[in-house]
Parts: sequence; structure tokens; C-alpha cells
Amino acid sequence: MTPDPHYLAVFLSNKQSPKWRAWYAMSEDERRAKDEIGLAALAAWGEAHRDVIVHEGGPLGPTKHTSSDGVKDVVNEMTVFVVVRAPTHEAAAKLFESHPHFTVFPCDGVDVMPLLSGPPEG
Repeated sequence: MTPDPHYLAVFLSNKQSPKWRAWYAMSEDERRAKDEIGLAALAAWGEAHRDVIVHEGGPLGPTKHTSSDGVKDVVNEMTVFVVVRAPTHEAAAKLFESHPHFTVFPCDGVDVMPLLSGPPEG
């Protein structure tokens, strides 16, 4: 029996979107309260899916783009990543339905794609 395939999930956020403008418009106390709710929800999601999480990933920082023109700073919408195991692409995508990153925090959604070269070493 072969193991389930692995999928890369990348959370996306347009930091200029209405969701983010509303997030930044909150008071520090409101944002802290929302953070507490969101972090608890993320921990619960992680615990509920720990048997299929291959690599916990994490937040992504500023982006450098390297090409034949050299290196330059760019902005993209990638904010967080995680690697999961699932029997199908559809099943992997369904793991993220109602995920706290976009139900509590202001992320726009998550793109889920198969890893064609196998799981990351770790």
C-alpha cells in the first residue's frame, strides 16, 4: 500500500483588501481579543488534523524575486504554508474548509496543490 500523496497549502492574503483594512482599523484591544480567538482556533485545527499534517510550515516573510534581471523586492499574496497528506486533491482541499485563517483572521483563502516530488525531508 502506498502512502497518501502530499499537498502544499498556501494561504493567500491581499493586504489591501477590505478584510485587512477592517483588521487594521481595529483597536489594539480588539485585535488582541481576535488574536486570542484565532490562535485557539488554529491550535484546535492543528490538533484535529495532526495525523495528516506532514510539515507544519508557518508564516512567510518578505519576498525577493530572482531572475536574469537580478534580485528585487516584490509583493505577493502568500502568507502561510503547511504540507498535508490526503487520499485525493479534493480531500486535501476540504481539510481547509472553514479554516481559522479566513474565518477569524483576514486571509482570503488557501490554494492547495499536490507535491509532485514527494514529502519534504524533515
